[in-house]
Amino acid sequence: MLNTVGHTAPDVCRRATYRRQGQPNRRTPMYACLDYTRFRDTTAVRFFDITVELSNTCDLVEHDGPAISPPNLANGDWQFYLHSRQEDNLLAVSGGRTFVLINLGWEHPLHVVRLAQRGQILRIPPGTFHRSLSDIGGSIVINQAIRHQNALLEREFRLYSSAVIPALRRVLMDWQEANPITFRRLAGLTPGLPLNS
Repeated sequence: MLNTVGHTAPDVCRRATYRRQGQPNRRTPMYACLDYTRFRDTTAVRFFDITVELSNTCDLVEHDGPAISPPNLANGDWQFYLHSRQEDNLLAVSGGRTFVLINLGWEHPLHVVRLAQRGQILRIPPGTFHRSLSDIGGSIVINQAIRHQNALLEREFRLYSSAVIPALRRVLMDWQEANPITFRRLAGLTPGLPLNS
């Protein structure tokens, strides 16, 4: 089970997962960490092919400072994105981000994934709640998304609140109880605190 894009930290993965009762949906794809190819070097210059097969759109997403996306609600409840007709393929080109991924169809619904600068590409499948926290210095990420033909941006970027989705709230509450320090950091309450504290 991968948990950190560009780095190996299996202890973080074990602490950052929540085991759901019952059988997982075997048809729900997991997130993945994809490699890309370094194909040429010249003096002080490296060339990479970062093509994601079937990608039909490319977004550049910039965070200033330790931004949280989407932001917390005023009362502290977490918000998430969930794309039903889009697969994200994210590569950090500057800075880093830490993602919280929740998919109720996975055996372990919650994963914390570190997206490191020039690390691997993080693939987030459709139907996965996700949010991110940038490093203190901010981050720039390229998303080579695979957007279904009938996807509407207004629908794909709706916000989902943990306050109004009981199953999402339950996963977060159980994880917060088991990982209070990491939870506070990812909530933006203790910026700069190392993730594995």
